[in-house]
Amino acid sequence: MLHQKYLNMALFSKPKYSNVTVKSREGVPKGVWTKCPETGEMVFAKELKNNLMVVPNSGYHFPLSAPDRIASLVDEGTFVERDSHLRSTDPLDFKGMASYKDKLGQNKEKTGLEDAVVCGVGKMGGKWVSLSVMDFRFLGGSMGSVVGEKITRAIERGLEFSMPVIIVSASGGARMYEGILSLMQMAKTSAALARLSEAGIPYISILTNPTMAGVMASYATLGDVILAEPKALIGFAGRRVIKETTHADLPEGFQTSEFLLEHGLIDQIVTRHEMRDRLLSLISHLGHSLKGKEPVDAVKRSPRKKTVKAKRGSTKTSPSARKAND
Repeated sequence: MLHQKYLNMALFSKPKYSNVTVKSREGVPKGVWTKCPETGEMVFAKELKNNLMVVPNSGYHFPLSAPDRIASLVDEGTFVERDSHLRSTDPLDFKGMASYKDKLGQNKEKTGLEDAVVCGVGKMGGKWVSLSVMDFRFLGGSMGSVVGEKITRAIERGLEFSMPVIIVSASGGARMYEGILSLMQMAKTSAALARLSEAGIPYISILTNPTMAGVMASYATLGDVILAEPKALIGFAGRRVIKETTHADLPEGFQTSEFLLEHGLIDQIVTRHEMRDRLLSLISHLGHSLKGKEPVDAVKRSPRKKTVKAKRGSTKTSPSARKAND
């Protein structure tokens, strides 16, 4: 009976726990370290930024801001921003948990940008290009009327000055706050690219993580050459929506760069560090017959021009390049 008593105590009594004292992390500033989602490796944030937001060991590509990406691609000091004066409004008077105007204000303050894309002209290997770079930090890189208009103008600029057009996409799709007006940008940008194609001017599209929905279904996948960063999420509807609609198990790696390369939707997967050299090679081959005019007139017509100055191999940018100011 005594043995049974102690057995019951062992089975049903409340276990005792030891008190563990965890040392405080006081003195360690927030944001000093960043965790790699793939390996769990902790990376010094400054080292990560200097490496174009690519984890050195795993090669995982974190999102890169538009100003830093521009600085990594163009010749030093040559980028001139265009159409930075365009501003999103609230044509539908959107009502929700927060108003559209409030959302715009919050994202402008957070990113220093006026909208989700930065467009302009710059030199790559001494040759002028029309460059547009989306920034996922601004409302998920969503495409509203201003984004669509700026990209259309960038395409038309390439047409006017016989410059190759390069667009770097990073977007969750059309901007719901603008409803059908945002969806109209799909047709507008696609029509502009059709005119560019008829003129024989090359368009290179770069897909980054993520490139989804209305952006993926329009200009992002209309390039003469389509490049993608490793393991980028690329698709129209989300994986869960597709599975619930089709009631089918989706293949492993579905909607990744690697899957799409295997099935012929994209042409190449290029790491961030190799992207500039790959673009220089493509521009040389695709644009060799172009008699590109120096877009001096385009620069002079812009009262709000901005330049990016950065050392090659770094992500240092001028303060003016970080903001799409008036």
